[in-house]
Amino acid sequence: MQIPFFKNASGVKEKKAGAQTATQLYLRIAEMRDNTVVLKNGGLRGVLEVSSVNFNLKSEQEQNSIIYSYQNFLNSLEFPIQVVMRSKKLDVDNYIEKLKKIGEKQQNQLLQRQTFDYIDYIQRLIEYADIMEKNFYVVVPINPLRAEKKNFISAFWERMHPQDTVSNILRRHREFEELKKKLHQHINVAQSGLENCGLKTRQLSTAELIELFYQCYNPLTARNQKTNDLEKVRIASDADLGR
Repeated sequence: MQIPFFKNASGVKEKKAGAQTATQLYLRIAEMRDNTVVLKNGGLRGVLEVSSVNFNLKSEQEQNSIIYSYQNFLNSLEFPIQVVMRSKKLDVDNYIEKLKKIGEKQQNQLLQRQTFDYIDYIQRLIEYADIMEKNFYVVVPINPLRAEKKNFISAFWERMHPQDTVSNILRRHREFEELKKKLHQHINVAQSGLENCGLKTRQLSTAELIELFYQCYNPLTARNQKTNDLEKVRIASDADLGR
């Protein structure tokens, strides 16, 4: 299985045919480290997973309270955010595997048969009912000053020539720690405002970010090739440059 943003276990980059024309070359993402998405222009992105509320089930007073809190949250922001809703087919593979292990260990034959009948029912239900799962995210950005000052022509030229360079990698590495501190402050503001709206938030870890983008860019492959034990995989970073 090939997953973007990875090195192999030994830390050696694998040589790939046609690397100059690979789709990954045209992605804005350079790497993922320290629970952060690092863009090629040096910008950082933190991703918050946000819970949801059923607005229609709330009373009129509760609805007004939520609207007022959300209005205050938006007015308190001094930086842009991106709200993303992701809809995907429900994946119950891990749940099915747990049930199979329970069924195999079951001593009572009747209970064992009922467990496997239930597994078969769940699998057929997901296959034919096409049940969808929705996830909500808030993306918090921070960009270096040099990226914000670029005009349209410069930005367009970079999009047309996306090849990363050693000088760009070294510059991102030098700017990372300072930008990360500013990003952390923005994330705290966003989390506080969302929690005042009655929502729960959680920042995605590096492994969760890799899995999220892997599934987004490879939806069909991700169904059959799971990203297991990501924490054990060596993740490429600017710090590896020159080793």
